[in-house]
Amino acid sequence: MTMELDVFVGNTTIMDEEVYQLWLDGYTVNDAVKVRMDGGVMEECEASADVLLSDTMDQYRTFQMCERLLHSPSKLGNQLLFQIPPHRQAMLIERYYTFDDGFVREVLGKKLSKGTKKDLDDIGAKTGVTLKSCRRQFDNFKRVFKVVEELKGPLVENIQHHFLLSDKLARDYAAIVFFANNRFETGKRKLQYLTFQDFAFCAGQLISNWTVGAVDNMVEDMDVDLDKEFLQDLKELKVLITDKDLLDQHKSLVSSALRGKTNNFNEMETNFKNLSRGLVNIAAKLTNAKDVRDFFIDLVEKFIEPCRSDRWSAADVRLYLTHYNSSAHQLDTFKHQVVWNRYMDVVKSCIFKMYHD
Repeated sequence: MTMELDVFVGNTTIMDEEVYQLWLDGYTVNDAVKVRMDGGVMEECEASADVLLSDTMDQYRTFQMCERLLHSPSKLGNQLLFQIPPHRQAMLIERYYTFDDGFVREVLGKKLSKGTKKDLDDIGAKTGVTLKSCRRQFDNFKRVFKVVEELKGPLVENIQHHFLLSDKLARDYAAIVFFANNRFETGKRKLQYLTFQDFAFCAGQLISNWTVGAVDNMVEDMDVDLDKEFLQDLKELKVLITDKDLLDQHKSLVSSALRGKTNNFNEMETNFKNLSRGLVNIAAKLTNAKDVRDFFIDLVEKFIEPCRSDRWSAADVRLYLTHYNSSAHQLDTFKHQVVWNRYMDVVKSCIFKMYHD
């Protein structure tokens, strides 16, 4: 008696996305098995505990073997050891480089060095992220930083090109690199209400407008270092607060524009000079590295807190800053409009993003 059989042979590497996530999250094999059992996988697949353990161990081995390729994602598509479809490769890379917002918030602005790495135990305990996952995320930040810090061209594009990340994730990594390079202070108590996404948005504004790359997109460190010439020019804005006539004219123009449009008009008029001094002094001091690091704490202390104490709404802040910015263009003797726009466009955007509970 003869039998006909259809045989199909394939060598596509089988990867379970749920198990991959458990591996990324730092679960041990036994803990991962327990999570899978609790999720009902044994009933779904009609598998025994031994088979589930064996499958989990096998997948963990595969992920560990793939990890060195994930450190240089372009190698994943060029190797022959693992037959992984392109869409699956993209998933592996994206998830490997994804990070916990709570974790990155703790290391944002800190030096990506051994000193910070020693603190990962404490950060893990505080954020509820396993130590293994903390190390993976920290090493990813460090790896991306080292690869792109000296490259010419736009920072986000460089990250996407070398690490094959989505646009959103590449922009988040650009923020991390930018903060690590400039060492912005993010850990003070007054800044704790701000999320990583608040800072990432502000980083995007600074990169697009205040770096050397905002002027010339093919210089080295173009999106990492602030434009020193621009920071020097910001000192010229002090005339807005040192020239009494200009200060009074500016106040009068802003008051005229705001009258009848807000219930906080009296507070806005009364505090105009203090708020203007605060914003202009922040600009004038940005030539000093320490004052660059304190940029966000200065915005909170010099502008956001005074507005909060007078119970300004977010709409009030938007109204005030819009007219504060535009009114300067009506000052005949003020000759630094281009620098003013470049400064205030970023400051307005950052304050709008940061002004929340």
